[in-house]
Amino acid sequence: FQLKGAQDADSGRFSVQQYKLSQNDHFRLEVKDRGKDGKIPILTVQKSLDRETAGSHSLVLTALDGGKPPKSGEMNILVNVLDINDNAPVFSKDVYSVLLQENAPVGTTVIQVNATDADEGANGEVVYSFSNSMNQNVLDLFEINELTGEITIKGPIDYEENDRYEVEVEASDKGFVPLKTERSVMIEITDVNDNAPEIEVTSFSSLIPEDSRPGTTVAHVSVNDLDSGLNGKVICTIDVDSPFALSPSLKDKMYSLVTKSPLDREQTDKYDLTITAKDAGQPSLSSERTITVVVSDVNDNSPEFSLSPYTFYISEANQPGTSVFAVKAFDRDENDNARVSYHILRDGSPENKLTSFLNINSETGDILALKSFDFETVKTFQFQVVASDSGSPSLSSNVTVKVFILDQNDNAPVILYPVSSNGSAEGLEEIPRNVNAGHLVTKVRAYDADIGYNGWLLFALQEVSDHSLFGLDRYTGQIRTLRSFTETDEAEHKLVILVKDNGNVSLSATATVLVKLVEPKEA
Repeated sequence: FQLKGAQDADSGRFSVQQYKLSQNDHFRLEVKDRGKDGKIPILTVQKSLDRETAGSHSLVLTALDGGKPPKSGEMNILVNVLDINDNAPVFSKDVYSVLLQENAPVGTTVIQVNATDADEGANGEVVYSFSNSMNQNVLDLFEINELTGEITIKGPIDYEENDRYEVEVEASDKGFVPLKTERSVMIEITDVNDNAPEIEVTSFSSLIPEDSRPGTTVAHVSVNDLDSGLNGKVICTIDVDSPFALSPSLKDKMYSLVTKSPLDREQTDKYDLTITAKDAGQPSLSSERTITVVVSDVNDNSPEFSLSPYTFYISEANQPGTSVFAVKAFDRDENDNARVSYHILRDGSPENKLTSFLNINSETGDILALKSFDFETVKTFQFQVVASDSGSPSLSSNVTVKVFILDQNDNAPVILYPVSSNGSAEGLEEIPRNVNAGHLVTKVRAYDADIGYNGWLLFALQEVSDHSLFGLDRYTGQIRTLRSFTETDEAEHKLVILVKDNGNVSLSATATVLVKLVEPKEA
């Protein structure tokens, strides 16, 4: 840089003879002699300048003449160093890292990066952007403010999809030829308990026999929680009031659904089991899965009769071949195990001899009498009926059937006295003519094989020649005189006595008594 030379009014050797530059590291002074025009100082850069180190340099230029002693003059020189874009932006940290909670809302600030540029003006203005090498998936989730370097969320953050992102941030100045610097921002996603456990049931046997032993496996249950740590730690439970339990497997989060106590289909034939999986997050999340286990039947129940013993009453003289009574048994099993058939136990014993006159419908239990029963011959008997199911092996049970024959008025009175030699109910009674009133002439005796009212007999005079002479006791059958006989009374009298029972439809018989009056024997 050519400087303006100093002026000295003297001439010759007393004019300006030399220049001196103050001590510095970057500049040196050269002097050109231009003859009449004098000596011209030239300022030369001898060491590279750095504006960022020193933006200006203050120098002192001294001009000396040739006198003794020399006279001098000084000039202050201020050198301002102009900027060039020789500095790239510098980030405030070598590594940026931040923890970000999943599900953070869109617009949430993740981190703010900062870079400075030692240059000035446009060369020192920094703008921020993401590197062109970044994956589009990341660009869909984050955005950066080009002026502030603030990184914010613009898409859903899901820990279960990705728990870590590396974002490349680029800081660039605005120089004519921009200079750039890149830094990685490590974003660690922290888990939030936003996933309920998932339950999967495999190897499921929906039908299980009721005689299954405790510990029988019904299904395999696996649970999974996409969260991590306590949020992903799952406890699996099942209804405590059911005969089933969850047995942990050797594998984590695996269980076996097993029976824990005996099953009884007749008590409960189906179970709706609710499996609950609950994680240890705060707040906890849970899910449920309901499965239906049907208990299948085994033949473990014998038929049960509705009564034991059975007692039936049958009127005698029943019509042969008709149903007289029925037994009924119920089996608490199902299908073939509950299909009951009946038969009469015939063992040939004397007390069972009447079973030959009975038949039973094997399907309905209706019992038919093959003959009429006679109360006067058999009043009661009993036998055994066997009910068997159709299971394999078959189960059976017995019941005693007690039968009482009810009397019917099927027997007419039989005259026992009087009876003649030819078998007819006739008799001759001789009495002295001089008997007094109340004399017992005779007693009509009769018998009825029926019982009760059917066998209770009453006597009545059906025919009598003289009502004033004879009387009949209706209950005893005794015939007595009502008065003494006179000379005018007939010597023979015919009495017809009616004997009848007290059945609803009364049956009767008659006896004839001939009374003959004879002269009294002399003493």
